[in-house]
Order: sequence, then C-alpha cells, then structure tokens
Amino acid sequence: MTKAIEMKKGVVAEIAEKLQKSASCVVVDYKGLKVEEVTELRNKFREAGIDYKVYKNTLVRRAAAEVGNMAQFDNVNLVGTNAIAFGYEDPVAPAKIVNDFAKTHPKLELKMGFVEGEFYDADNIKKLAEIPSREELIAKLLGSLKAPVSNFVYLVDAIAKKQEA
Repeated sequence: MTKAIEMKKGVVAEIAEKLQKSASCVVVDYKGLKVEEVTELRNKFREAGIDYKVYKNTLVRRAAAEVGNMAQFDNVNLVGTNAIAFGYEDPVAPAKIVNDFAKTHPKLELKMGFVEGEFYDADNIKKLAEIPSREELIAKLLGSLKAPVSNFVYLVDAIAKKQEA
C-alpha cells in the first residue's frame, strides 16, 4: 500500500473513533467565514471541550459507514466545505455554540447532526440548541418546588403576627 492510502486509513479510523466516542456531532458549512471568525469559533469550542475539525467528505463518509447507523452522511448531505464539532460530555453544547455563533455570523450554516445516535436535520438541531441547559432546568425545578413551601411559611408568619396584634 502506498503511504497516502495508509494516512487516509488512519484519518478514517480517527473519525470513526470520534463518531463512536462522542455524545453528539454537528456538521456546519463554514464557507465565507474569515480566518479571525473561524479562530473565534474554534476558541469557543476549545473552551467547552469540543473537538472541531475539518475533514474530507469522502473520509467522513467512509468512517460513518464503518460506524454504521449514520446513513445520512452520504453524497447528498455531506457536500461542500464542512467541519464537524464533536461533543463528548454535554450532547447539546456543540449545537448551542454553533447556533449562538451563527446569530452573529450568518455565513456559518448549520447542516445536520447526530445527538446520542439520533439524526437531526438543521431545523431540529436549532430547536435542540434553544433548550435551556441542565443547570437552568434544575434551577427552575427547584424554584417551582420551593414556591409553595415559601408561600406557606409567609402565610403562617402572617397568621402569627395577626394573632399577636
């Protein structure tokens, strides 16, 4: 085998490993972004612990075929200048970062993604990105649970003050 083929096999193995290990992956079209904008996006991903990489589409298709269950990585959906963001811990984080960045940089186009093994098109990834974070949801739940108890305490306190007067 030639050296180039061996290198490509190594890249396919790397992509396949990332696809298997990641909780989510989001595919974006970065065409039209300036170098400074791409650097800013990479920094946001790096801060969140997300891998963001540009791969050749044919190598991504081969890796997806190895992994299986990713038929949407095909000649129709995976065309043009694509980059993939792999999220390992928080499955929604890549979608949130891309969605927020695309609001200020409209040339960044969200194409598709996989979240915990399920395929999402661009519209569904955007909807997923709008969901509040886990911490926000827990805070809202605790606030909802605390409200009735707080109201009861205020009521008992008001009754006690009224009886004293």
